[in-house]
Amino acid sequence: MRVVLQQQTLAKPASYSGIGLHSGNKVSMTLLPAPPNTGILFRRVDLESRAEIPAQVENVTETSRSTTIAKAKAKVQTVEHVLASLAGVGITNAIVEVDSNEPPIADGSSRQFCRMIHEAGVELQAEKAEPITITEPIEYTHGETVMSAFPHDGFKITCTSSDKGGRFTQFFSVELSPETWEREIAHARTFCFYEEIEFLIKNGLIRGGSLENAIVIRDDAVLTTEPMRYREEFVRHKILDIIGDLSLVGAPLRGHITAVKPGHAANCGLAKRILQKARQPIVAKQSFSPPGDKPVKPVAVAAETSTQTKTQVSDDTTTPLDSEQIMQILPHRYPFLLVDRVTRMEGDQITAEKNVTINEPFFQGHFPGHPIMPGVLQLEAMAQVAGILMLKRADNAGKIAYFMAADKVKWRKPVKPGDVLQIDIEVIKARSKICKAKGVCSVLGETVSEAEVTFTLAGE
Repeated sequence: MRVVLQQQTLAKPASYSGIGLHSGNKVSMTLLPAPPNTGILFRRVDLESRAEIPAQVENVTETSRSTTIAKAKAKVQTVEHVLASLAGVGITNAIVEVDSNEPPIADGSSRQFCRMIHEAGVELQAEKAEPITITEPIEYTHGETVMSAFPHDGFKITCTSSDKGGRFTQFFSVELSPETWEREIAHARTFCFYEEIEFLIKNGLIRGGSLENAIVIRDDAVLTTEPMRYREEFVRHKILDIIGDLSLVGAPLRGHITAVKPGHAANCGLAKRILQKARQPIVAKQSFSPPGDKPVKPVAVAAETSTQTKTQVSDDTTTPLDSEQIMQILPHRYPFLLVDRVTRMEGDQITAEKNVTINEPFFQGHFPGHPIMPGVLQLEAMAQVAGILMLKRADNAGKIAYFMAADKVKWRKPVKPGDVLQIDIEVIKARSKICKAKGVCSVLGETVSEAEVTFTLAGE
């Protein structure tokens, strides 16, 4: 479904003064209203040229510990917290005036910038804002980081964060709206590890850093001037950064972003991939069919009664499927195809397997020395298997299954290298384009995870 939003700007200016996190410079910042179709602009009022830098991913020049945008000789670093605040409430047009090379860090979160937006007010504009809609999976990997974007009716971010030692590993997932942005994400503060401080200082960073604007992790202790604002404050701040960096695509996003160990480089890398995909010409949807030159004869489907849903399947659904046959049905490819073999399909039920090997790319960061298959990937495997079952039905030929939601999720035991993950799926509801299925993952007959997954079928 095509969604068009209203462009928005600020009703009046709002100002704040403070210190830059990395530069240590004193800075005054003013958020200003902007005409429709302006986008977000940073303006350096301390330069004679009053240079303006559009907040676009093409202008990103540095992603070490923060995101820097530049045009010609003018630059502004650490733009992500301000951008996240504007994107979080749906501001599409604004001018950010600064009299230095970095916005104020405030308390290390976006809380102060939210206050500025409340002070200024939000004003609807007559022009429409068409979002960038994710229509197929997009992936970006950077070292141990894996970033993905999937179709979703809304804007959702699911994130797992962890340092190299596996300390303070956290997981959080949120459906973004102006309300959830400010309540669940905006107050999360930036953080660093104590052993990094000397390196950062030697490299000219965090000159304005202190416990007033950052959390410091030393061994297993958390150093902060106040209690933690959220139980998962570290991963929530990672989500804050993702929101700010992805706003550099220059339009609202509709999709589900998943991130494992994200950073500014990977965030901006995914933003570039999304923008590239959005700018590509629309091509005909791929139709998956068995290999060979011979045309496939359609399989008859039993007629429905008025009380039946479309649960009849083609005659070959009881035949086991190997990996090549699975890739004719699903668009997923390495490293995100999480089904190796289908062993059984009967009516509304399907059983499949995933051979979990130490060579899986996610084991590099989850976790070194103690490899465990992420729970979110077990959930994704359930969704893929459910998709196979529905897409094998004669009336769903040529469609694509898009993961929408998960309910009643439980992770019971870890899945380790060498395990064979058995995935059992039963479709419990199939109505129009929306399907719901119950999934259970097990290893050697013992349940390791379970969930109810909902997905939609798109296509002709």
